[in-house]
Amino acid sequence: MEPLTVLASRKKSQVTRLNSNSRIFKLILKAIQEKKGENIVSLDLRKIPEAVSDYFVICEATSTTQVRAIADFVEETIKKELGEVPYRHEGFSALQWVLIDYVNIVVHIMQPETRKFYKLEEMWSDAVLKEHSL
Repeated sequence: MEPLTVLASRKKSQVTRLNSNSRIFKLILKAIQEKKGENIVSLDLRKIPEAVSDYFVICEATSTTQVRAIADFVEETIKKELGEVPYRHEGFSALQWVLIDYVNIVVHIMQPETRKFYKLEEMWSDAVLKEHSL
């Protein structure tokens, strides 16, 4: 995997852009749904120049056990199906908010209180929001 400085210096036309039909996008949603993640939304960030990725996928889990189960299953599914591992993941110690970064798509698994506090959907309100029900 290339260092971030190399990624940042690439011209946009050279970077592969995701869309909602991308296999990784669909597999992430399916993995979250299989572990009963709730209030699943995606934010399409592709038209926001400052955005760090193409998409955010955000969901809630009602316990630390479920946060870990969803996060582990997303990583396991993507590795098994696509052979990809995350560039980075964070939040496994507290399990209030786990972030899994696949560069072009970032998964946020949050407990309800944490999600209400940080309000990612409001912070990125310029993005197109889509709800994904079970």
